[in-house]
Amino acid sequence: MGLFGFSGSNSKLPWVNIESVEHLNDVLNHESERPKLFFKHSTRCSISSMALSSFEGNWTTDNELCELYFIDLLRYRDVSNAIADITGIIHQSPQAIVVRGEKVLYEATHSSIDARQIESLLQKG
Repeated sequence: MGLFGFSGSNSKLPWVNIESVEHLNDVLNHESERPKLFFKHSTRCSISSMALSSFEGNWTTDNELCELYFIDLLRYRDVSNAIADITGIIHQSPQAIVVRGEKVLYEATHSSIDARQIESLLQKG
């Protein structure tokens, strides 16, 4: 998928790709105690690739803290737009958003995306 393409097989994290607004709505409407982390990534942007690599390299906890969702912005921009509409958070790329129920727990973009900060937030409950 190009120099900065995303491939789940290269990732140590169990990302679930969101490929439609319907899938996004299913995820958001699914009853779950665990928060949901959405990572918006532009596969042609080196800054986005660095943010994703940094996130994955610094994520040290087990994956029971939250559900991990990945959005390829070049292929599924409508999904990103839907997240912006639902959360009220303006679209940016790269961007990480963590939600629990209808509440946004965390939002950051570019180099401000901090896996350790997200883990700490989620471990506190």
